[in-house]
Amino acid sequence: MTNADAAALAAPGAPPAGPARDGVLSRPYRALTLGCVSAILLIAFEAMAVGTAMPAAAEALDGVSLYAFAFSAYFTTSLLGMVASGQWCDRRGPAGPVVAGIGAFSAGLLVSGTAGAMWVFVLGRAAQGIGGGLVIVALYVTVRRAFPEHLRAAALAAFSAAWVVPSMVGPVVAGTVTEQFGWRWVFLGITVLVVLPLAVMLPALRRIGNAPPEDVGEGGAAGGGRFDGRRLRMAGAAALGAGLLQLGGQEVRWLALLPAAAGLALLVPSARALLPRGIFRAARGLPAVIGLRALTSASYMATQTFVPLMLVSRRGLSYTEAGLALAASGALWAAGSWVQARPWAERHRYRLVRLGAALIAAAGAATPLVLFERVPVWMPALTLGVGALGMGLVVASVGVLVLRLSEPREAGGNIAALQVCDSLGNVVMLTAVGTLFAALGGDPAAAHEEAERIAGTIGAGAFWGVYAAATAVALLSNLVAARLRERGGRA
Repeated sequence: MTNADAAALAAPGAPPAGPARDGVLSRPYRALTLGCVSAILLIAFEAMAVGTAMPAAAEALDGVSLYAFAFSAYFTTSLLGMVASGQWCDRRGPAGPVVAGIGAFSAGLLVSGTAGAMWVFVLGRAAQGIGGGLVIVALYVTVRRAFPEHLRAAALAAFSAAWVVPSMVGPVVAGTVTEQFGWRWVFLGITVLVVLPLAVMLPALRRIGNAPPEDVGEGGAAGGGRFDGRRLRMAGAAALGAGLLQLGGQEVRWLALLPAAAGLALLVPSARALLPRGIFRAARGLPAVIGLRALTSASYMATQTFVPLMLVSRRGLSYTEAGLALAASGALWAAGSWVQARPWAERHRYRLVRLGAALIAAAGAATPLVLFERVPVWMPALTLGVGALGMGLVVASVGVLVLRLSEPREAGGNIAALQVCDSLGNVVMLTAVGTLFAALGGDPAAAHEEAERIAGTIGAGAFWGVYAAATAVALLSNLVAARLRERGGRA
């Protein structure tokens, strides 16, 4: 255990490290674990369900032109929420960001569900993004402060497992609700439910203490420290830059270069200010750990995103049949998280991360083989499952390493940097492969057409280009995975 770990466990209100047989559902941690997992479960369900309800919402509100902004608004504002939550947690503890985040998320659901115009709907999605960003960082900080070292991997594995059920049944439930009751109830139905986890976990959050760790010093909460306004401005610039980059990447036209260039001009310097020094050269230790998360997440996201469209357009499957290729991914992701949380896995953590990165690269390289007629159409289900298993090993382990390598007063900021880097990696990757896909003859709008209308209309070269890029990024992550240990072997 490092000095940072010992200091964190000695922080005011932190529970003593119990025997190894204690679990995250043992009595001291049960309410906190159930509350955190329930909050993630409902946020994950909304993330999975919104894609199903969005076409009906856009049609009803006559807002097809703002369709993409309903998704990007969540991402861009979540960056602000993440950075604010990191500072808030480091100064006052995680209780405040959790309460404010769930409140903002619930209010956003209410605004979207009652919207009478598409711009109001997008505004509600923006509020949901702020709330989601506040909550996810605060819950990671809660793990850092409330759980002893030997239970943190299991707690993060439970967070990953909370995505399994929403990923498998969320779209189906949302589709049924949309057809039977209307798209508004996909949002309004969760508005009240999302407050319930707060009632469960709030007493436990108060027991672990809202004061920051003892070594924060005069600049922390005890000394009346203020938010770092510059970091918040940089987060706003990053959010605006990401939105402009997405806007410019939607079309392959010379005019689209203007918003894309403006987005990069805002995004690059703000990212350098928000992320740890040395992250762009994968410096050993924390920068490499955070960078690895962004690379693996970006590669897997690109690999998974184009599978349904590829199976529909090149192999003639219906969207329902193509969607089955994604069905097993959530369970295998959770399985990977479960494996890394076993007691024996701790001494092999770095090997497990490298194994996970290798599995993600293998998935990216093998998935487009289904473009060959002789390869069975169920091949992507297998390859995506392999990649999801790798993601389970990597994502939870990276969370453990970030918590371990962070000093108590820096945990919130480093967790925020992890989430910001992950989100920026995804948007840059999806913008790049989307532009590449269109340039090679793909039609991004085809994803919204009927299967029989697009079958055979998209050239195989567009998909080969996407998966070549995804595989290259995954291979780069394998190189970064060799640089996770600090010099001198500190882990």
